[in-house]
Amino acid sequence: VQLQASGGGLVQPGGSLRLSCTGSGGTFSSYGIGWFRQAPGKEREVVAVISWSGGTTDYADAAKLRFTITRDNAKNTVYLQMNKLKPEDTAVYYCAATSFSINYIQGYNYWGPGTLVTVSS
Repeated sequence: VQLQASGGGLVQPGGSLRLSCTGSGGTFSSYGIGWFRQAPGKEREVVAVISWSGGTTDYADAAKLRFTITRDNAKNTVYLQMNKLKPEDTAVYYCAATSFSINYIQGYNYWGPGTLVTVSS
């Protein structure tokens, strides 16, 4: 499966963005999807994950109560709604697919190019 993340941009602190991850070339609805991010000088970290059906989600502590992950399998798309953005959310955001448990981070073996999110006034 090929993945493409989009929706990044420049936003002021406290603002919102919605990222999209669109899949093609495979049975998108059979994969768990995760959003990851990598800030300058830092290691990549998981942000949020969602099961193939959308029935199970999980969030990193930094994303809880501010970010929401959802999916629309009819559109082969997973969304990450990000609210109350902070400067520390600035990073390149990637989506990835897994056929393993969504919380098995090493199992994400399909990656798309990232989209840059910059939170700054």
